[in-house]
Amino acid sequence: MLYGYEGRFLGGMAVTAGVAVCALVLALFLGLSGAAAKLSGNRFLRGAAAFYTTVVRGTPELLVILLVYYDLQGLLNAAREGLEYEEVWIIPPFWGGVVGIGAYYGAYMTETFRGAILAVPRGQSEAAASLGMHPAVVFFRVVFPQMLRYALPGICNNWLVLLKATALVSVIGLSDDMMAVASQAKSKTRDPFLFYFAVACGYLLFTAVSDFIFARLRRRARRGLA
Repeated sequence: MLYGYEGRFLGGMAVTAGVAVCALVLALFLGLSGAAAKLSGNRFLRGAAAFYTTVVRGTPELLVILLVYYDLQGLLNAAREGLEYEEVWIIPPFWGGVVGIGAYYGAYMTETFRGAILAVPRGQSEAAASLGMHPAVVFFRVVFPQMLRYALPGICNNWLVLLKATALVSVIGLSDDMMAVASQAKSKTRDPFLFYFAVACGYLLFTAVSDFIFARLRRRARRGLA
């Protein structure tokens, strides 16, 4: 059906899913860290987090991916020369895409988590603190479970957009994701519609599965509520 490219295309789907999941983990980590910084009492942390979210959200995602892949590689090799290491450091396109996409959507996750944390009544954390609970325990046992109810819709939306952004990673040389396989196949078979339609179906499948999973997570997060 795909001129013998079925195996490579399925492998490309797996690579695309791997980039998306790894980027999501990084984005969630940066989002939680950025939200904590924005809500902290430290002026420097608040300023750094505000600078990060303002700059990244005002920049095209493709530009961020290119800057991370090429400029970060250049900075690493400049540092290598300063440390007098002879081996050249090369960032694999897979991890360049992961870092670029994760850093980009980490800015959006920051605002998602910040809004969700502010939605939790302050009295909840104050009551837990009055019982002598450590701040970390207060966050993970009291604030986080309630915050998750408010954050899940935003996380789901960011994840779906992040997932589609993986199509840009082929620009930096990732040769075995869905878009790259489709591009190579259409050049040899001269049937671009078939392969790009297959890519569209692949992303639609990822989206449908993601919607199902997040719907279950939202129902679980709201269990016990009227």
